[in-house]
Amino acid sequence: MNDQVLAALGRYGLPALFIVVAIAAIGVPLPVTLLLIVTGSLAAQGTIDIWWAIAVATVAASAGDQIGYAIGRWGGKELVLRLAGALGKADGLKHLEGKATKLGGPGIFFSRWLVTPLGPWVNFASGIANYSWLRFSVWDLLGEALGAALYICLGLAFSDRVQAVADVLGNLTWAAVGVLIATLLGWKLFSRAR
Repeated sequence: MNDQVLAALGRYGLPALFIVVAIAAIGVPLPVTLLLIVTGSLAAQGTIDIWWAIAVATVAASAGDQIGYAIGRWGGKELVLRLAGALGKADGLKHLEGKATKLGGPGIFFSRWLVTPLGPWVNFASGIANYSWLRFSVWDLLGEALGAALYICLGLAFSDRVQAVADVLGNLTWAAVGVLIATLLGWKLFSRAR
């Protein structure tokens, strides 16, 4: 699938970037980090304008996040649980729903660029928990802008080593998820011990 997504970027440019990023933000597992790094590499080669690429990626990701939030808010918990069940993520979603209002804006912000695998699930959980749409949108836009700029600029800076950078970032993302889960479990154990 990576090859097909990257071929679409090379062939169709920014419209393909918009579509893939928006679909991935809704929750479809697509290689968005790799796509953004390759976009930066294409900007280094002069094929794509970097500022347009950052803007398109930010708007696309935010649009997808808004759809995920709306599904959670108006589709309800049952619909989201069916979607999560189809993707094998129902248990994780139940856990995130309770944390959505506690994590609030910073949780939304960091799930946009640091722990990106959680992003779509945070969108659903925020909608289900009736988290303020305005706050969600502000934190989401800030996080998506930073994420798009960060990954595209990494591709720009390391345009000759795109795959190596993508591999390192993939490992770091899962390490960050592991640290986050360990921290939450430790905090929960500490709270119960008290």
